[in-house]
Amino acid sequence: MSGKDCFKVLDKIFLPKHKQNIENIKGNTIKYGNIVENGQIVDEVLVSYFKEPYSYTTENMCEINTHGGNLIVRKILEICLKNGASMAEPGEFTKRAFLNGRIDLLQAESVIDVINSKSEKELKTSINQLEGKLSREIHKIKQKIMDVMVNVEVDIDYPEYDLDEVTTAEIGKMLNDISFELSRLENSFDNGKVLKEGVKTAIIGRPNAGKSSLLNFILDEERAIVTEIEGTTRDTIEEFVTIDGVPLKLIDTAGIREAKDEVERIGIAKSKDIAKNADLVIAIFDSNKSLTSEDLEILDIIKDKSAIVVLNKMDLEQKIDENTSEIKNSCKNIIKMSTLKEEGLEKLYGKISEMFGLEEINVDNDVIITNLRHKNLISKALENCLKAKDALIQNMPLDIIAIFLREILEELSNITGEVVTDDIIDEIFSKFCLGK
Repeated sequence: MSGKDCFKVLDKIFLPKHKQNIENIKGNTIKYGNIVENGQIVDEVLVSYFKEPYSYTTENMCEINTHGGNLIVRKILEICLKNGASMAEPGEFTKRAFLNGRIDLLQAESVIDVINSKSEKELKTSINQLEGKLSREIHKIKQKIMDVMVNVEVDIDYPEYDLDEVTTAEIGKMLNDISFELSRLENSFDNGKVLKEGVKTAIIGRPNAGKSSLLNFILDEERAIVTEIEGTTRDTIEEFVTIDGVPLKLIDTAGIREAKDEVERIGIAKSKDIAKNADLVIAIFDSNKSLTSEDLEILDIIKDKSAIVVLNKMDLEQKIDENTSEIKNSCKNIIKMSTLKEEGLEKLYGKISEMFGLEEINVDNDVIITNLRHKNLISKALENCLKAKDALIQNMPLDIIAIFLREILEELSNITGEVVTDDIIDEIFSKFCLGK
């Protein structure tokens, strides 16, 4: 519970073993006792006390640590609500921390990224943002602009001092510096998107080429049904796996062939659509058989995509290989595997890592943008930066250039929440779960 009355509510329901007035209880301490209702003990608990401003929300806070189990947790929650507490809105604790100035909006957004992280690198990036690494970068850029804006404002207000030449030189250097830094942040979003969303990877092939076997091999479990009967996979199967600290969203699809019924036809159409929109397509072929018309259709699908051709069943006699012209002309990334013998997985991982530069993503030293809202605002700031540079080259008046500089400052302030509308705040925190 958080808020000015949380200790009043607690006092009605918590009976500590050693009773003290709230004024005498130190913050950041724990007391042992019982939650009671109508004189009856509901549970034996530990209660943590946090006194303003030294809490997550900067308000008075308490945490009731109860025994596990849904029944007892629900019971204590009901007792809290009956005695004056109200249910938190999604993200309300973090929202209060932001509104009370303990964290900025960028840090608040990183809380949900920490919770939703699917890989170690994404988690590390989110924690870096929670600790203010990106916020500090934004503030440094803003400070460079504000240092120059002082002279710009003086020049506009007091033209008789004729500071144009000095001010123009300062603006030019500053714009070059911040355009470089904004471009670096904007470009980091490519890696950030990979860290946050993963590499959407479609596994396609004709029936019995080994798609489901490959998925099971990667996951090291029998996730997909594998039989000698063609057309077993009718719908997509989705799972996540991590390579070099980056998540891959694997999608096993229905085998591509002439459909035998309406259900299979829908599944095959879905397979083609997923392949079309995937970041990476793994096209798997039975190297023990000659290419069929379905195989040629698959090669046509991947021709202009980021793709890897997997020649499966390398343990058997080879009828197609990396030198088969149709394959070589459609894809340059070709590896041999045997899903039955469980051979070749490291080669596949190595090729994916190489294609997407996964090993080069340095989350320890680099500041990486993972949030589309932040990226869009940085892009707008960069656009205004380039407009200001053009205006400077064309010798436009300083008050025109100042307009672009103020726009940059506003867009960067929108990222950290110094200038932001209530609608945006509500939208951001609506994505949080209760109790965060």
